[in-house]
Amino acid sequence: MKLRSLIITVAVLAALSVAAFIARRPAPPPSTDPRLGQSLVDQAVVEKAAKLRLSDQGKTVDLARQSDGTWRVTSYYDLPADFTKLSGFIGNLTDAKIQRLVTSNAERLARLEFKDTKVALLDAAGKELWSVTLGKTADSGGRYVRYGTEQKGYLANVSAWIDSESKNWANAELLNLKPEDIAKVEIPFTDGGPVTVSRAKKDDPWTAGKTPAGQKVKADKVSSVLSSLGNIRFSDTNDLTDPNFAAAKANERVFKLTTFDGKTYTVAMGRKPEEKKLKPPAPTTDGKTGPASLGSVTDLAKKETAPKESEPKAADDKKPDEKKPLAPEYETIPAGPVFVVVSSSDAAAPVNALMQKRAFQISDYIFTGLPQKTDELFEPAPPPPPPAPAKADDKKAGAKPPAAVPAKP
Repeated sequence: MKLRSLIITVAVLAALSVAAFIARRPAPPPSTDPRLGQSLVDQAVVEKAAKLRLSDQGKTVDLARQSDGTWRVTSYYDLPADFTKLSGFIGNLTDAKIQRLVTSNAERLARLEFKDTKVALLDAAGKELWSVTLGKTADSGGRYVRYGTEQKGYLANVSAWIDSESKNWANAELLNLKPEDIAKVEIPFTDGGPVTVSRAKKDDPWTAGKTPAGQKVKADKVSSVLSSLGNIRFSDTNDLTDPNFAAAKANERVFKLTTFDGKTYTVAMGRKPEEKKLKPPAPTTDGKTGPASLGSVTDLAKKETAPKESEPKAADDKKPDEKKPLAPEYETIPAGPVFVVVSSSDAAAPVNALMQKRAFQISDYIFTGLPQKTDELFEPAPPPPPPAPAKADDKKAGAKPPAAVPAKP
């Protein structure tokens, strides 16, 4: 019994000793790393930078600040940069904070997967002012980062996504006009020539000089045209010598928009039309090609419309091995991409210089959604209201007074 009490006493004393050690042990020394709690990149460095370079999966995006404060995508034909996207990306970097130092051990550092995903700020001469390499995403959130070539890995609550496609950093907006600022629109048609709709003030109804009798301008259709032409963004670009661009210019429709302040914008869009061609002769079973050619579409049309013999031959005159001629087969070559050329009456407008850099593609639906025939712009005008019925007092006022009856003698 005494032995059992002794064992219990010893166990209690051991537990109390452990608790006392834990309670009295000195706290770990606070980290002296100055980056903890700081922004991933200092705002002063951002303001000093003249270039931004993004790298990921073997691709590199370069953007450069211009003397007027704007940015251009130097890695994509020096087109203007999408400032909203750029400022949002930089904002994510300056808002992110360094949460902790993860490791300075080379072996552990390798497990954080620092590869080629890099963000760098440079000065005008191309000298690197600041850079970080982004590693994998932490299980608890945030992302591992490494400054320059330092052998330290940090955890930051950064959420920036590296878009390594240079085209995606270019400002895709070619024209942005508010519908309420448009006073006149000229719409081209193959049937009857262009139709011009206009209004004196933004709240006035649209009118046209070629309005058919009993019709009026369809306001909803004009609004649709203004939405399509007034806000144009490119989807891709091509070299100015591209054959598809040349074919588009040969089949373009030219629209003109005039604003209330007197500026005119010309929007020319078109594409290479769909084609149908005869298929080349197929090889025969013996390895030789079939007939050299079925002829052109015009030749075939002549053959089909050639006059027939006045008297049909009897069935007995047919040769036993006579075969019916093969019908021609056609292949359809789809229409080419839609290209747009925008110009302004203001010679200093940036869009005029932009059109000299590249050929700009736009979405097909913008082109196909525009009115193709004149009658799409008009709708029946409402009949005039019937005349108001005359009032009773008006009838009395308009009635002739009764003739005077002569008095009896």
